[in-house]
Amino acid sequence: MASLCSDEWIAICDKFTNAQNFTEVKSRTDPENDPYRSKYKARDLLREIHCSLKSFDAGDGEEDGGAQGGDQPPTELPVDGQLEGMFERGSSGDSPTGQRTARLAAVEYYLGVNHVDTEELSAGQEHLTNCMKLLEKCRVSNENVSLFIHVRNQLGILWAGRGETETAQGFLEMAEAIYLRYMKEDGSPPTDLVEYFTTNEKLLTHQEKNKKFELAYTHTMYYLAQVYQNLGQTERAATYCHSTLQRQLQLGQFNPIEWALNAATLSQYYITKGRYMESRHCLSAATVISGLAGDVPSEAAAQESEVESERRDQLRQKRAEIARCWIKYCLILLEDAKKALEDNIGELDTDLQEELKRKRRLEVEEEEKGRKSAQLFGSEDTFDSIASMEEKVSCLLPLDFTEARNVFLVGQNYVTQAKEYFQMDGYVTDHVEILQDHSSLFRALAFFEEDVERRCKMHKRRVDMLETICLELNAQYYLMIRRQLMFELAETYNEMMDLKLTLANRLADTQSLDSHNIKKFNSLCIASNKYYQMFLDSLRSPEGKFPEHMETEVIRPALVARFRMARMHSRMICSLPSTQLDNLNNSLENYKYVVEYCEAHPEAAAIVETELELSKEMVGLLPLKINRLKARMAANN
Repeated sequence: MASLCSDEWIAICDKFTNAQNFTEVKSRTDPENDPYRSKYKARDLLREIHCSLKSFDAGDGEEDGGAQGGDQPPTELPVDGQLEGMFERGSSGDSPTGQRTARLAAVEYYLGVNHVDTEELSAGQEHLTNCMKLLEKCRVSNENVSLFIHVRNQLGILWAGRGETETAQGFLEMAEAIYLRYMKEDGSPPTDLVEYFTTNEKLLTHQEKNKKFELAYTHTMYYLAQVYQNLGQTERAATYCHSTLQRQLQLGQFNPIEWALNAATLSQYYITKGRYMESRHCLSAATVISGLAGDVPSEAAAQESEVESERRDQLRQKRAEIARCWIKYCLILLEDAKKALEDNIGELDTDLQEELKRKRRLEVEEEEKGRKSAQLFGSEDTFDSIASMEEKVSCLLPLDFTEARNVFLVGQNYVTQAKEYFQMDGYVTDHVEILQDHSSLFRALAFFEEDVERRCKMHKRRVDMLETICLELNAQYYLMIRRQLMFELAETYNEMMDLKLTLANRLADTQSLDSHNIKKFNSLCIASNKYYQMFLDSLRSPEGKFPEHMETEVIRPALVARFRMARMHSRMICSLPSTQLDNLNNSLENYKYVVEYCEAHPEAAAIVETELELSKEMVGLLPLKINRLKARMAANN
């Protein structure tokens, strides 16, 4: 570059500084009716710099093709060169030619980003492509590796935004490959993009350069995580997301509340894969890091300042969302434990319970090994706090009531926190979902309770929290939510009825059922049938007609409702033969419906295989029972 210390060069550096100031500072205060005013001013300065650099080159007898401002954007994406060639062919980065090329490429890069920022994507792509073409003349080195990575990051973002995920993947994976190869072969802090237009006295320190370079690669990983998610490669996406979050912590470049929400979201992936330790770690880190955002502004402060009001709402909402992730963690841990411990009729298998307890010591040892090999979040300031948070809840499946209750209480505490923000007034759907999770926590805990009466009380708690809301919700606006609640209430009453039946069978060995127990048992049957019928009625047309062909998502619940109603009608205890006959006829009618619907719609048979088999059996047996009852009634008359 001619006369690098000349006044002309200093003027170029000043223009670049001004362009950066317009882009990063002044653009924040641009008016709504002219949102890109500062970006356009920055663009004009960058174009002037481009012209000046070209004139320098002309004075030196150099001409750089491929970066002509008048070139049309390519109609196809240029093929990225092979990694090997990038590191071995082309001008050296510290040669005069290499320096000139890198500076021109950097201007093209900044012009490309500028056009993308102002939503001129084709022009942005053209400039970024010109940058790539210029860099093809150079081999990757300390002086230009950062630019090699930055331009591919930007092209990856651009193509991902267009829905061309695989094209974006190619750019971002090449950026990653360049970073890894450079770190293996060199590893020294490279020249940053701003240093191409900085006088010697303003060059960055080694530490500053290293941080900015590592941040560029962190962005690569962040964008790759999204690309892999969009491609359905969820495990790979989770790995990159985890690494991105860890690097953000190490570099100190993160927004605490956004970081925390991303970590909490990642926990949900881990918990569904049975990776409880990683899920708990993410949630513990989320809770600790969200605390770095500070205290929630008081209501009084929020009323006085719009900024404080917005901050108050954001902090409360994000922390409530993290609390909801904790609820899911506790719920899935309990439900997975239930699946691991239940026998073929859904009850606790005590032999299996003892066997799993014997294996527990080995699991604890495996957990410690896993922890040592896992990539843990945190810095010197937060590591102990995160570890302390993890100790509040286990990451091993609970194997008895005491262990299950500990998990339940943690989940219930987060239910309270989540409901403080997601209240019924304004957040109906969220509030109901939290209540449903709370109900599910009770259901999962009840599995571990040996005392039948106490199990009944837990299910009664579920009824109490859901019944009022179900009846109060507007049927027109919240039809799907009401259906869910109706079905869950019916199922809950059904579970209570089964428990009362268990108690009744125990009593039958020693004494006859008294009228109080009979009344209680029948009332549970009636309540369950009521909500099953409400669910079925919600499927009717406005004219009150039940559909001949049901939507796929309601076939199973509708047929299960019919099956359960049939079962309960036949089990109700009554002294009058006429009432008993009505119940048996109702039972037969519902069993027949299940059989006849599956005959008319063969695809439904596989959805309710067990219920259909039992329904066919009962359609054959019940008429005999009904006829015997009729005969007795006729004989008594």
